[in-house]
Amino acid sequence: MSTPIASQLPHSGLPARRVDSAGVAHVDLPAVLALALPLVANSAVQTLLNLTDLWFIGHISTTALAAVGAVNWLVVAVVLLLAGSGMAVQTCVAQCYGAGRYNRAAQAAWSGLWGILCVAPAFIAVAFSSHYILAPFGIGHDLEATAARFWLPRVAGAPLGVAVWAVLGFFNGIGRPRATVIMTIIITCVNIILNRVFIFDLGLGVAGSAWASTCAQAVGLVCTLTVFLSAGYRRAYRTHLMWRPRRAVLWAQFRLGFPMGLTGASDLIGISLFQLMQVRLGAVAGAATQLVMVSTAIAYMPGVGVAQAGTTLVGQSIGAGDRAWAMRVGTYVILMAAILMGGIGVLLALAGPRVLPLLLTSGDPATALVLKEGALLLWFAAAYQFFDGLNIASSFCLRGAGDTLIPGALVLVLSWFVFVPLAHMLTFAPGGGFLHFLPQLGYGARGGWVAVIVYVLLLGSVLFGRWRLGIWQKIRL
Repeated sequence: MSTPIASQLPHSGLPARRVDSAGVAHVDLPAVLALALPLVANSAVQTLLNLTDLWFIGHISTTALAAVGAVNWLVVAVVLLLAGSGMAVQTCVAQCYGAGRYNRAAQAAWSGLWGILCVAPAFIAVAFSSHYILAPFGIGHDLEATAARFWLPRVAGAPLGVAVWAVLGFFNGIGRPRATVIMTIIITCVNIILNRVFIFDLGLGVAGSAWASTCAQAVGLVCTLTVFLSAGYRRAYRTHLMWRPRRAVLWAQFRLGFPMGLTGASDLIGISLFQLMQVRLGAVAGAATQLVMVSTAIAYMPGVGVAQAGTTLVGQSIGAGDRAWAMRVGTYVILMAAILMGGIGVLLALAGPRVLPLLLTSGDPATALVLKEGALLLWFAAAYQFFDGLNIASSFCLRGAGDTLIPGALVLVLSWFVFVPLAHMLTFAPGGGFLHFLPQLGYGARGGWVAVIVYVLLLGSVLFGRWRLGIWQKIRL
């Protein structure tokens, strides 16, 4: 943070572009890495945060782990569905920055915050509706009651986390991801301390984990806004003057961001239903699946970091008016993410028998069964990681290009009308599922994970194909 912010302006040329002595343009790998590595580091810190939460919850009981696993992805899906204006900030900022419209970049961040304030009542309403949301899935009274104690504070406090995303999207969009890393480290450290205090010292159990996350995000928001409004950013971007809401900008960001949230929510609602299916099978299947889902974040989160770099690079290229360069640098980033996630997925499966025991308490009688099943399921997860990299990075590059509506529709169709029915058919034996009009083949958790593999293979291929079509728009703010 020591480099004067204003000294970066105005910039010249296209992002991550190097021209050799013969006048041929190349993607500048060091420039890509300079942007991507801090975002990967940020994702690694986020992974640590998720694993820390899992460790604390796993040391409460297997029931607590299964209950949180039943709703954890559903919580994230709700957040994504309501957080559209905040999710659009990075794209809008990147395109404004690429076009040299620095004040508009700051305005995009403020518009994200105003949009989040508008939907805060919806978060509160959903937070108090856990019974109506969870009851149809028949996960059992004890599991539902435990999940509800986690759901209320986690969903009610989610607008704080979304507001942090919005401001961090500003830093990512202007190519200063180190600020994002610092803020995430602060949030993680506060979360670790508060998890210990709320769960064990105050005896709040799973609700304590949710309250710890909410309070940590509140601290993070204060710190992030402090940096956003610091002297350097005020001089370079007029961050202190662009706070007034403009209806046209709010609407533009909502139209861009809602499909982003729908894309993530459609995917995660499908994953949530899949997780609920495994919990329906029993605590062991539910806990093992939750263990694998969180563990595979070790591959997923670095892929997200590289993909976020793609959003910035593509957005800045589009803002600068060079669609061809956006295609070239975006494709480069997509392949980087796919190779990275594929490699990490295999390594994680190899290390599973030694890593998974660290996340559960040895005193629970079901621990041995959970660990055995989880170690096997890690290989199922490894089978799709390359295509998940294509999926994630293509989606983020499409965001940078402003192409969000059609990708959102594609994900919704594949998730709800292909993945969910297939997972149900492969998981449950006759009479054991939610939808009795579907064939039920009864392969258990392993059958459900085969459906995950099929889904991700299709999703990664379809979104990468959409990216290569190059049907993009430039955001108008």
